[in-house]
Amino acid sequence: MKIIADLHTHTNACTHAYSTIDEMVRAAADENLYAIAITDHGRAMEGAPGAYYFESLSLVPSELYKVKVLKGMEANIIDFDGNLDASDKLLSTLDWVVASMHTITLKDKPDVSKCTNAYLKVCANPYVHVIGHSGSPYYKYDYETVVKECVKTNTLIEINNATFTGFRKDSIPNCKKIAQLCKKHGARVVVNTDAHFASNVGKVPFALQMLSEIDFPKELVVNSSLDNLKQFLSEKNIAI
Repeated sequence: MKIIADLHTHTNACTHAYSTIDEMVRAAADENLYAIAITDHGRAMEGAPGAYYFESLSLVPSELYKVKVLKGMEANIIDFDGNLDASDKLLSTLDWVVASMHTITLKDKPDVSKCTNAYLKVCANPYVHVIGHSGSPYYKYDYETVVKECVKTNTLIEINNATFTGFRKDSIPNCKKIAQLCKKHGARVVVNTDAHFASNVGKVPFALQMLSEIDFPKELVVNSSLDNLKQFLSEKNIAI
């Protein structure tokens, strides 16, 4: 299996990422990707761009170097009611929204019930397409309940390659459990890099290895083929 789109990436609009939009898209072209999503952090993250940055993403061409460019955001889940750090009005202008929990933006002490409630509320948000890197043991939730809800609401669960390479390695066992439940219940996933530098765009060997180990079906990976991706984008009325 391989991916044909990388749908969670960051640019130097965030102060902890180091490549421009142009450099990220060029890297996607070098990897022969069909599409890339630019998903810089919402405003609750330290060093994130402001609302005007996201409002102005329409200035970025929808295709560069023969790569489709989705203009998006990694919105931060800011409480256990599933609220995000961006208004619905702003989110509605974007092509692609990943919603994630980060310790730097979600200060309240978590428990399984609280985190489950937050993710269920996120699934109900019509502007969210993906639940991002949700395997953190600190933010553990009722995986089966949320996976089933993702099926109902057509929300993707991310398998994030950065989890297997960086400071989130303690999330790996949970990511495998989540993927196994997605396989069991027919929940679709998206495999992304979470790249913060251009050289990482499109490279997801560790995530794909884990999916291979559990014999995860290719048809449940939306960015494993052009047909799979176009089907999901059509269901969400995303035109690229």
